[in-house]
Amino acid sequence: MPVDPNDNPPPTLEQEVRALRQELTFLRQHKMFVLHQSVPRILMFRFASGMAGGLGTVIGATVLLSLIIWSLSQIEFIPIIGDWAVRIAAEISTLTQSVD
Repeated sequence: MPVDPNDNPPPTLEQEVRALRQELTFLRQHKMFVLHQSVPRILMFRFASGMAGGLGTVIGATVLLSLIIWSLSQIEFIPIIGDWAVRIAAEISTLTQSVD
């Protein structure tokens, strides 16, 4: 069987360890590893991400709930749902006026 000149000989253990060491050095210089090398930085990062997630959840729920309530108040012609939606819309408007 002919030998292909493009075939590289298998790397030795020393070459593999050297290549692995180079990769680990490269990974340790990555921004994520540099950022997470101290406990206060990790705590601040986690705190900030938790605050952003909580704020996004509250804003999203507020928008979604207001859209649902508004759409329910628009369908007054359905007897049971219409009356219920009108009462909810009136209660919400009363609460928002008392806060102002």
